[in-house]
Amino acid sequence: MKALAINGSPRKEGNTTAMLNAVLDVLKTGGVETEFYQAGGRPVQGCLACGKCREGTGKCVTDDWVNELYPKMLEADAIIIGSPTYFSDLTAETKALIDRCGYMARQGGNTLSRKVGAAVTAVRRAGGIHTLDSIHHFFSISDMIIPGSTYWNMSLSVARNDFPEKDKEGLSTMTRLGENILWLLQMIEKSKQ
Repeated sequence: MKALAINGSPRKEGNTTAMLNAVLDVLKTGGVETEFYQAGGRPVQGCLACGKCREGTGKCVTDDWVNELYPKMLEADAIIIGSPTYFSDLTAETKALIDRCGYMARQGGNTLSRKVGAAVTAVRRAGGIHTLDSIHHFFSISDMIIPGSTYWNMSLSVARNDFPEKDKEGLSTMTRLGENILWLLQMIEKSKQ
């Protein structure tokens, strides 16, 4: 079993990174192979609506890190996408990832179907639910399985590195999210036997 965490935050060592790592720590303890991918802060092109992905090559015509990331998504059994909340929504990098990988997956035969997908967001005060919802819409239309937790998968993090020291409830939520992802992966693996 393999889990891929994708950080859509330009801050490589910020709250979103810490949240994703809290989830991955639980998965590692359960024997899941994990990988962390830094997407945020790297130049990326949004979808051009050119339709080239319909050719089923598994590649986008725009050659940037999305083409590097998509095969990793195909290899993973669970995908956790993290984005800070910017103006009540996700980052531009995360949106480009969703649009372009979403089109490639749908044109390639719905290749993300029945993978586990979870979203996390760091938010100062408000808008985090919309960020989670945007990522969850991607998972839902991709026929993925979305686990919950004991609260919304967010941390109220005002300053850099507030998580987890200043948000124990957020840490508890990430821990439970990791446990639920692990449980789902185990149940899926058991159903294959």
